[in-house]
Amino acid sequence: MRIGFALPNHWGVEDPEDLLDLAERAEGTGFSSVWVSHHILNAGYVGERLGLKPYWDALTLLSWVAARTERVRLGTSVLVLPYLHPMALAKQLATIDVMSGGRLDVGVGVGSMPEENEALGIDYHTRGAVADECIDVMKALWADGAASYAGTHYSFRDAVASPKPLQQPNPPLLIGGNGVPALRRVARCGDGWHPYLLGPEQMEQRLPRLEEELAKAGRSRDQISVSLRVDIDTVPTRESTEVYAALGIDELVISFNSGDAEAQRRRLAASAEALLPA
Repeated sequence: MRIGFALPNHWGVEDPEDLLDLAERAEGTGFSSVWVSHHILNAGYVGERLGLKPYWDALTLLSWVAARTERVRLGTSVLVLPYLHPMALAKQLATIDVMSGGRLDVGVGVGSMPEENEALGIDYHTRGAVADECIDVMKALWADGAASYAGTHYSFRDAVASPKPLQQPNPPLLIGGNGVPALRRVARCGDGWHPYLLGPEQMEQRLPRLEEELAKAGRSRDQISVSLRVDIDTVPTRESTEVYAALGIDELVISFNSGDAEAQRRRLAASAEALLPA
């Protein structure tokens, strides 16, 4: 099982150089991937946690991380699709994928914060349908040649988007979310599932439903990856991660609940020592 690390761009770290340093340290100590979180406004529970402290933009930061690293995969955990226009997003992601040498993993979701949706003028109740069309639009634009699409929320003809992603037919699309709609979305169009904050028993309960939804779509478990993100306050032990490995989880992404850059460095180093090969 691979071990990834989520940068604390959502924890109010004041100096972005600390985030880049953490990314470099994660690569240097052997983590398989580095991830960024995404929200636009300090609203709802994010606002309660951060107040006026910075929540650094996901894709801008990821571009800098790509330039400062060479090996680690670069992930989004997760992009809230209804907040972003899929045509602009397709170009941004393709550019990062090309410039990073094909290291991008695109985690996407529908969002779960009504306050942010309201402030952005987005209908919270249709966000799932908007997200589905976003995924379809991006895949269409990433394919060879011109693209046409006719949906409820987006429609265009003979649109040419370039560059295309280095990873073909597209960078891995990992569907975020823990509920049945997310599992159905994985089965319909995902290259992987990226759940959040699920313990071993919860994962064990959901994996059979994932396989059921995949079977309905004519797919199987070996055609997708499962990348679980967990937010923790302490350094994980090898025993705690082996439980997930036994369930067949492909990657565990750890995120430390702290805006203290030095504390993040200490926990990162201790986790590398505890979990990664010497």
